[in-house]
Amino acid sequence: MEPLFSLEGKVALVTGASRGLGQGMAMGLAKAGATVIGAGLSGSSDTKEKIEALGGIYHELTVDLSDLDEPVKLAKQAIAITGRVDILINNAGIIRRKPAAEYTDADWFEVININQNAVFLLCREIGKHMIEKGSGKIINIASMLSYQGGLTVPSYAASKHAVAGITKSLANEWSSKGVNVNAIAPGYMATDNTAPIRNNPDRKASIESRIPQGRWGTPEDLQGAAIFLASDASNYVNGHVLCVDGGWMGS
Repeated sequence: MEPLFSLEGKVALVTGASRGLGQGMAMGLAKAGATVIGAGLSGSSDTKEKIEALGGIYHELTVDLSDLDEPVKLAKQAIAITGRVDILINNAGIIRRKPAAEYTDADWFEVININQNAVFLLCREIGKHMIEKGSGKIINIASMLSYQGGLTVPSYAASKHAVAGITKSLANEWSSKGVNVNAIAPGYMATDNTAPIRNNPDRKASIESRIPQGRWGTPEDLQGAAIFLASDASNYVNGHVLCVDGGWMGS
């Protein structure tokens, strides 16, 4: 069964790879044999060190995905490094917490640009490359808020609903061209984004009471799902949003 999940010889581009979920998934792909190109607003030397300690290969690119000229440049840079990109993980994202009536235009558009518009642009640019070579795996990072509305995060909820829609739409177009497009919807994860609610004892307790597995997720919990969707094991999986949530959606 091992070759079914092997990523030996594959090249993966992972956005938001400097820490958290992106770092966890990048390390998972490297463990499975992939060369990883990590892209983010800040440097990812920590991710590079961890992957190289595993014996893997890591290339670092710096990009500001709030500038919508950058995704096109990033795609070209990534392809130029090794001549190919076989796997794209659109993980980079931000969140702004504020009551909707107090939400500013800047709060709205900054989140939408990074979480939604940059995701589509990278899918489009890397997708063209994958279509030309007749194969590829795109994994977008959705959310529990691809299904729910959340509290005080209107732009984040809107963008994550859009990620699920983009995933299904592109899968419909590209599955016949050898390109699989799927998404992972993480549950409540212990990351920087969730620090404010984990630091609120009432919210933390309320959320934990609804997770059947009884704990918050970790970046390592996404590694198996990322490897599965990036490997030959998922060749007949397309347009799916895979919940990795400790049972939240079933509760």
